[in-house]
Amino acid sequence: MTISSAPTSQSSVNPLKALAHLSWPWRVTFIYLFFMLLVPLTALVLRASTVGPAEFWRIATDRVAMSTYEVTFVTALIAALINGVLGTLTAWVLVRYRFPFKTVIEGILDLPFALPTAVAGLTLATVYSTNGWIGSLLAPMGIRISFTRLGVGVAMLFISLPFVVRTVQPVLQEIEKEVEEAAWSLGASRFQTFWKVLLPQLMTAILTGVALGFSRAVGEYGSIVIIASSIPFRDLIAAVLVIQRLEQYDYAGATVIGTVLLLISLVSLIAINLLQAWGRRYEA
Repeated sequence: MTISSAPTSQSSVNPLKALAHLSWPWRVTFIYLFFMLLVPLTALVLRASTVGPAEFWRIATDRVAMSTYEVTFVTALIAALINGVLGTLTAWVLVRYRFPFKTVIEGILDLPFALPTAVAGLTLATVYSTNGWIGSLLAPMGIRISFTRLGVGVAMLFISLPFVVRTVQPVLQEIEKEVEEAAWSLGASRFQTFWKVLLPQLMTAILTGVALGFSRAVGEYGSIVIIASSIPFRDLIAAVLVIQRLEQYDYAGATVIGTVLLLISLVSLIAINLLQAWGRRYEA
């Protein structure tokens, strides 16, 4: 068996030959990203495209689906913004103050990274249920957290907090305390020192932490499915709706909703990246 090569023009480029000329780190990176990201995402979009445009639109804009998009993305955005403020404050306290059991608290802070999401959901549902430690205090005031949308928000806050703290903390450690003292000696108040001196240097790190926290909250499933009642138009999130479609053997519906989630997440992350770019200019 002989292999003959067809004549090629100067302008045509063989992708395999081009890949062969790349260095090993480039080849490994390209192949890894191709199989880990590009192939699965392409398969999802191609599977969803088999239903046709009209059917795709009908499934994607179904009233239940639209409700889950609103619950998922709005709640995740609110949770990310709250953690953007309180996570920055937590990082500030951990960097600027010394207190007993600081190392223990830092270790507990990382628990959401390692804790299985189902265990996190079980813990939160136990604490925030109407007969739990915190839920029993709020129940007399008419506030219910478990099995409501508030529970979804609490789960998103819990799993996304470390992303903000661990992103802001190293930047704060690099800022010398003498910079703040110099601002105070020039007559600046504590608020002016934070707003004019520290915030510009922290802006990029805060936006990065918010972006990571938002992405993590949008993709959360294990803890929310336990602490929420997953009732449509109430606290049903899009990820749970995908699982419900699969359990009903509605594979087309699951892939269409998954594709919509993919597109909305992509647009959201591009918008957040633009905000980060703006933050870097603000820092400069």
